[in-house]
Amino acid sequence: MEEKFISIKDAMKKGTGLVSVRGWVFRERGSNKMKFVVLRDSTNIIQCVLKKEDFEKQWDEIDSLKIESSVEIVGEIKKDERAPTGFEISVKKFRLIHLAEDYPINKDVNEELLGDRRHLWLRSRKMTASMKIRSTVLFALHECMHNLGYTEIQAPSMSGAASEGGSEVFEVGYFGKKAYMTQSWQFYAENFINAVENAYAIAPSFRAEKSKTPWHVTEFWHFEVETAWADLAKDMEIAEECIVHVIKKVLKENLTELEILEADIEKLKKVKAPFKRISYKEAIETLIKKGHKIKQGDDFKSAEERSLAKYYDDAFVFVTNYPMHLLKFYHGENPKDPTTGTNFNLLAPGIGEMVDGSQREPDLDKIVERLKKAEIDLGASDWYLDSRRYGSVPHSGFGLGIERFAAWICGFDTIKDSIPFPRTPTRFNP
Repeated sequence: MEEKFISIKDAMKKGTGLVSVRGWVFRERGSNKMKFVVLRDSTNIIQCVLKKEDFEKQWDEIDSLKIESSVEIVGEIKKDERAPTGFEISVKKFRLIHLAEDYPINKDVNEELLGDRRHLWLRSRKMTASMKIRSTVLFALHECMHNLGYTEIQAPSMSGAASEGGSEVFEVGYFGKKAYMTQSWQFYAENFINAVENAYAIAPSFRAEKSKTPWHVTEFWHFEVETAWADLAKDMEIAEECIVHVIKKVLKENLTELEILEADIEKLKKVKAPFKRISYKEAIETLIKKGHKIKQGDDFKSAEERSLAKYYDDAFVFVTNYPMHLLKFYHGENPKDPTTGTNFNLLAPGIGEMVDGSQREPDLDKIVERLKKAEIDLGASDWYLDSRRYGSVPHSGFGLGIERFAAWICGFDTIKDSIPFPRTPTRFNP
């Protein structure tokens, strides 16, 4: 069959006439006289009608079609409101490429079995739409950074010491020595900026957390940004610009996928800069007024973070200047109140923390003092402090979890639906 094949999407754009399409059987039904095959490719699905009278010699193989069999089809396309996507192809030529075995996914398969068959579940319309939106999110972040004049620089996925210490690290053998999977690109980035000033990376980060919540995985893709000469206000502006740019890009490129997922498109259209900015102190006061059992100095739980976004117009909200005792040794001090830091969390409605960032502490002596107080020995990561020894400048940075952002856009209730092969404490296959 020497035909010029086009995508199902392009066939539907054509609307009438002879078309040649190919793909996989998404659904099939019929009788011994007529077969209805819903064909899918990477762009869409379309109903195809095959009559036995037109395919007497091929009817046995047509009648034996199973879900995910691959085929090539030539036929007349026309509008039909009864069809799943409003178009139907009356098939004139048919070629079976591969007859699939019984497909091991159906409506009765539970979540655990779907995990075992993740490589096949990715073929579902939901997961295909999700992966396309994820791709747009990644592209848009790269685009935004390049538009702002940033340089993309990667860091190793393994290092000789954990970036921030603690037990939430994966230890691996490295030629008879211990190495650790990276938790963050930040230590490298704070040195990068003395060369390129504005740096970013999109790469996997690893957290050995035994969390089973819908919003945690042990390997996630991390968008991280570091900017020389930037204060906290500038850091938030950059994060805000990235969020808005991505959402605009998804609305432009992925309306079909958003509709497949039944995502809240109006919610996305409402996202506008600038986002609301409140202090940690104000956030605690709001929570107390709303009946939450919390006091000044406490850290937020995820439920409280989700509530805060809801209380402030059910929109993105920056919470700034947390107490220093809740922050890491590299967070800067608030010059107006040294008991608080120059940091922020960007909270998203329905999810909570989306972005974590801060203006970093530029003073080497203060960092060393904090490390001693916290009994943290950087050990093999002591090189990190060279960023404060040789030409230290004011600088800021932040990190965003790709899966959380993509899940929020899609309206998912778990980030596992926003990553091809999620890794959790109980799953590392397939």
